[in-house]
Amino acid sequence: MSAELLINVTPSETRVALIENGVLQEVHIERQAKHGLVGNIYMGKVSRVLPGMQAAFVDIGLDKAAFLHASDIISSELQIAEPESVKPAAVKDIRLLVHEGQYLLVQVVKDPLGTKGARLTTDITLPSRHLVFMPGSSHVGVSQRIDSEAERQRLKDIVSACLDESGGYIVRTAAEGAGEDELVQDAQFLKKLWAKVQKRKKNARKETMLYEELTLAYRILRDFVGSDLERVRVDSKLTFQQLLSFTEEFVPQMTDKLEYYPGERPVFDLFDVENEIQRALERKVMLKSGGYLMIDQTEAMTTIDVNTGAFVGHRNLEETIFNTNIEATQAIARQLRLRNLGGIIIIDFIDMQSEEHQKRVLHSLEVALGRDKTKTNIHGFSALGLVEMTRKRTRESLEHVLCGECPVCKGRGSLKTVETVCFEILREIVRVNRAYVADKFMVYVSPSVRDMLTNDEFHSLAELEVFIGKQISLVTEPAYSQEQFDVVMM
Repeated sequence: MSAELLINVTPSETRVALIENGVLQEVHIERQAKHGLVGNIYMGKVSRVLPGMQAAFVDIGLDKAAFLHASDIISSELQIAEPESVKPAAVKDIRLLVHEGQYLLVQVVKDPLGTKGARLTTDITLPSRHLVFMPGSSHVGVSQRIDSEAERQRLKDIVSACLDESGGYIVRTAAEGAGEDELVQDAQFLKKLWAKVQKRKKNARKETMLYEELTLAYRILRDFVGSDLERVRVDSKLTFQQLLSFTEEFVPQMTDKLEYYPGERPVFDLFDVENEIQRALERKVMLKSGGYLMIDQTEAMTTIDVNTGAFVGHRNLEETIFNTNIEATQAIARQLRLRNLGGIIIIDFIDMQSEEHQKRVLHSLEVALGRDKTKTNIHGFSALGLVEMTRKRTRESLEHVLCGECPVCKGRGSLKTVETVCFEILREIVRVNRAYVADKFMVYVSPSVRDMLTNDEFHSLAELEVFIGKQISLVTEPAYSQEQFDVVMM
């Protein structure tokens, strides 16, 4: 399987597309305005100690002093202890932990908000795709979300072999099923990163940033180390040079794959990525056979409905249904990655009578999802014939990144009909007439509602005028949506 990354860089946004066998499989988007400070490591200077709040203000070179609470200060004896030995009682008085003018190595755990500065900790951690590095520690922990004892032990054994005096590790949930090479490469990367931070710390003479949380382009290169990537094309000369320096220092095996793309044709146009992104925002996904999927993403879950559409098959109905479902499994697996859909996912395949066909469809779905690095669990067909599965949420879905709530329908996805709005207006006039004294009424409505009230529903408006004995005038308000209207007393 051939695979390559396309990295499109603009001053305000970075986009990365993963192409496999010439087809877009994943899109990652990061916007400069939303890249916060969380994860950044600074050399800070304690500017003020507040015993009454058990906290200190630390100058880290930003406009506002950052906030460090006593509970977020890890003393040297606690730093090397096992996590379960650290109890709340171990937290000392802030005056015993820091003093004004002291320099500290700190990490941001919460971005500044309003008038409040950033929240800090001295418990430094460096994350990668599979591991979290803990400087000064000496143990290996495994995420509680990995249930299998055998898998937990396997991961612990692999990572324990990477331990040295520089620090320990936590194995993340994403590491479940990861190979030894991937874990070792992650550990080596984190050690090099920490060594770089330590070197900068020695040279620091004042409050300064020692490490900035990796931006999208760097994270992608870090996470794809060891994969079957053929090349990585970058359309920004500056970013290409920065990535080249980064790979040479931290992930040298990726250096030869980097390639600067100078073409006038946008890099995303090479594989029709822009159009694929637009199609990934639509509900309907067409299959090559003529069938289609309907994908609906909600707060609670994502539902996928499979339909035969224009596909009539060649043999019999059962065979037609089976072939459509098999084709749908490939499309579903791709759409889950492309749209980055997570959480509970319910798939309504076309009903199959044969248990053998159901097993083959499930197997086809499992194989298609096998290329997805994000953890998935398929729970088979339910009593209602629905396939229930989950996919780990790792980041915002494509729709949530690129789209916002419709200001007209407020996320409902539908509008009241013109006829419904007309009847609401008539009822509102009656209500207002009974509650208040008015000589006549003026109603501000959208163009479509006015057309209905002056044509098909003209008789209803005329009858209401007779009923209340008052004149009703209509005023078109082009800026109003179909559901908007105002009844004004004159």
